Amino acid sequence: MKNTYNLRSIAATAISQVLDNGQSLSTVLPELQRNINDKDKSLLQEICFGVLRYLPKLEWFISQLMEKPLTGKQRTLHYLIMVGIYQLLYTRIPPHAALAETVNGAVALKRPQLKGLVNGVLRSFLRQQVQLEERSSNNSSQYLHPSWLLSRLQGTYPDDWQSIVDANNQRPPMWLRVNSQHHSAQQYLELLEQDEIQAHLHPTHPSAIRLEEPTAVTRLPGFEEGWSTVQDVSAQGCAELLQPLDGEHILDLCAAPGGKTTHILELAPKASVLAVDIDEFRLKRVKENLKRLKQHASVVQGDGTKPEEWAQNQQFDRILLDAPCSATGVIRRHPDIKWLRRDSDINELAQLQAKILDAVWPYLKPGGTLLYATCSIMPEENSLQVQSFLAKHNDACLNDGTKAGLQVLPTATGGDGFFYARFKKQV
Repeated sequence: MKNTYNLRSIAATAISQVLDNGQSLSTVLPELQRNINDKDKSLLQEICFGVLRYLPKLEWFISQLMEKPLTGKQRTLHYLIMVGIYQLLYTRIPPHAALAETVNGAVALKRPQLKGLVNGVLRSFLRQQVQLEERSSNNSSQYLHPSWLLSRLQGTYPDDWQSIVDANNQRPPMWLRVNSQHHSAQQYLELLEQDEIQAHLHPTHPSAIRLEEPTAVTRLPGFEEGWSTVQDVSAQGCAELLQPLDGEHILDLCAAPGGKTTHILELAPKASVLAVDIDEFRLKRVKENLKRLKQHASVVQGDGTKPEEWAQNQQFDRILLDAPCSATGVIRRHPDIKWLRRDSDINELAQLQAKILDAVWPYLKPGGTLLYATCSIMPEENSLQVQSFLAKHNDACLNDGTKAGLQVLPTATGGDGFFYARFKKQV
């Protein structure tokens, strides 16, 4: 049966909702994918993520091909043209098919009078593609980052900014966390190889495996039985550094979607875990993950700045705070972050993080451990946050062998950008 929808118009609509309405792709896509078949869902995701990854370059191409950009009610057609150029550049879709489907997108978007314009711009691009690509490699659009973020990266990481940008611009690797209650990483690697899935063990993270190519979870051995979980290797570092023990009372704060909650319970199956997050909708994912892994935790909706509303005066042996942050370490997984974030967000987020840290510290038992983590690479949210916290709390010290926490930068075949600081409350 022929599809009744035009995938390119849906992609243009999704991109419009991100860039013009400030919504995240992870919010927009599930809504738009409802009546789409699985094969097309993958293609829609590929196009949307790809356009947002290469946005400045695509904008530059359009500026060379059109005298003035489409604006106002015609703006979605501007994004439709981007969708077309992205397919021609970065997918294996035959040009004639990409062209025809994209031009038909103008009809689906109720702008049939602009079919000729879309067709003309895309055909011009095909004719001039080689020259345009050569010229695009010599301007600032090649970095694919907004200028404020590029400036921050260059200022903070004068020796590493280029490799950070390169890692951000690549498709992310797919990492698995092997459930040690079922198999060792080596045993699971052998199961993957039996199913002809190429993968590699991580040299230092004991449960981490990187797949050579991203794979549908339905192909992974025992996924529904809880044998493995999709989780970046840097995120796996959180529960490892927390070092949970059976019998302990542990708080996972800002817990959604539950990857760290379930990891804590894999390492300490007899721990008592309270998973708290402010987003009730995302807490459903925590419950789904716990159910798949046949684990139990108390799951509560609550504001990290107001633990008095949900902690019920209890104190915890360990607290994992994966704080709300700029997510500048996971741009390769969420390229829309580059266009949704603003320079001013960094200091606002740092203030929120400090507020949560100060609020939750009294709920840690003397002698207990609090692991502060972010998926950010900004010092204001990380090392400077740690220094500020230590200056305010005389009963806090770092016990991870660092002076201001551990910053991990994103690398092409490694983990995402992440930060960890392990505080101990002095007795």
